[in-house]
Amino acid sequence: MVSVERPVMIGVLGTHSTGKSTFLARLAHELRRDDIQVATVSDLGEQAQRIGLPILFNHTYASTLWFITRGISNELEAWLHADVVLVDRAVPDALGYYRAALAYRGEQLDAATVASLESLVRSHSAHYDLLLRTTLDPGLPLGVNKRRDPNLDFRALADQHVNQVLHDLDLPHELLPSHGHQAALERVVAFTGTRLAGAGVGS
Repeated sequence: MVSVERPVMIGVLGTHSTGKSTFLARLAHELRRDDIQVATVSDLGEQAQRIGLPILFNHTYASTLWFITRGISNELEAWLHADVVLVDRAVPDALGYYRAALAYRGEQLDAATVASLESLVRSHSAHYDLLLRTTLDPGLPLGVNKRRDPNLDFRALADQHVNQVLHDLDLPHELLPSHGHQAALERVVAFTGTRLAGAGVGS
């Protein structure tokens, strides 16, 4: 297998309003303080809404494929400009949301269609050095900084199915509990420094 030269890749995923963007903003700040070149790949939800793609419990195969392929494309562009790439909603997240949408609507998975998406997600996910999945605290309200769907049942389904995708595809990951961000931040900064040292960055 040919090795691929790329930056350190860290992805965060999980249901909405569980602190993904806040955590990544803090992480980017800490890494930049150490003069590390950081690129961030943003959540695609607002862009999808602007162009009219269905999201959340309205997700379709086409919108899911768009999220996966656009996310991969944005990540590959970020490879050119950074030592570390931080991804808000790593690509397995989109598959989890699609599964949640189908479950919410009571629709059956088409095996061949889902297998094609799983193959794409599994293949790209080999590039992540670290995945962190946020955990849902039902007591925390939905965020107010973005347009949010107020459907708490779907929010819980998304949490369940994103977790299931990671297990079904056997993707190693760590949990990012809502009250454990500081400890996770310190751990990820140390992990990143070790990876960069091993790659000879900054030496």
